[in-house]
Amino acid sequence: MEIIIKDVIGPRCIIKEDGQKIYKKIHEPLTKAETVTLDFDGVAQFASPFFNFAIGQLLKDVEEKDLRRLLRIENLNETGKLVVERVIENAARYHGDVDYRKIVDDILEQQAKESE
Repeated sequence: MEIIIKDVIGPRCIIKEDGQKIYKKIHEPLTKAETVTLDFDGVAQFASPFFNFAIGQLLKDVEEKDLRRLLRIENLNETGKLVVERVIENAARYHGDVDYRKIVDDILEQQAKESE
């Protein structure tokens, strides 16, 4: 399966809602061990929230080694590749380490209370 990101999202991949659109398209194929290619040709801007929702949450259901084997990312510049790598590393740690997940969840809960 190949997804041309610009055709689905446009030239800016920034918000979590757009990341969720990609997640919904690729989650099932990846859980069935199918190869998925995300082609970022023509995408001019991107941000971590997009990648967190598009890729990071996949690690709830797909092991990191399988994700790295099955998910191919094309035409993304070096900065984008670094963001994706950090998202995968952080999500793998979050989903794979119960103690770390509790710490992160507690911090986020505290921040939400403080912003009320």
